Amino acid sequence: MDKIALASLNSFASNGMQADFESPAESITVPASLLQDLLGALQDLKEEVAQLREERDQDRQEIAVLRTRLASMESLQESEISRVCVDIAQDRKRLASLEHPIKEPGKTVASRAEKIEKYLSSRPDHRATFETLKGHLGIDNDLLGIAIRSLLPSGKYAVIKTPGDKRKRTLVLLPR
Repeated sequence: MDKIALASLNSFASNGMQADFESPAESITVPASLLQDLLGALQDLKEEVAQLREERDQDRQEIAVLRTRLASMESLQESEISRVCVDIAQDRKRLASLEHPIKEPGKTVASRAEKIEKYLSSRPDHRATFETLKGHLGIDNDLLGIAIRSLLPSGKYAVIKTPGDKRKRTLVLLPR
């Protein structure tokens, strides 16, 4: 095969060129110090390539770790978003339950409010202390407060401090 390739190459070259041609192995002499320098440079290049490969492998490992961290952070973010959405939905439910319209007073509260109205209308000064109203109705502070709160939105009544004793309160029927 080499003979065929050499023959084809020789056919391209002119006869004058072929006569002057000498084989490179016979005419080149290289000093040993130059060869040693070349071998040293090759060794340095080998070490540099090995170091670059090692750094590349470390970079690949760091990238893999960072990708894993990123995936876990994305997962954590998605779960946090889901939790916040659930919290918002629960808060909306709580708000909706608080926004119910104010209920009308029950029969008992309405009955007590009517008794208070009649009592205040029958008094000449149209006022009574809370203590007097409690005694008249036979109820405690909490139930009296509920009955009075059902009367106040009508605008016919007002709560004032009792003259002479600022700690006591009085319900007053306002004149129309």
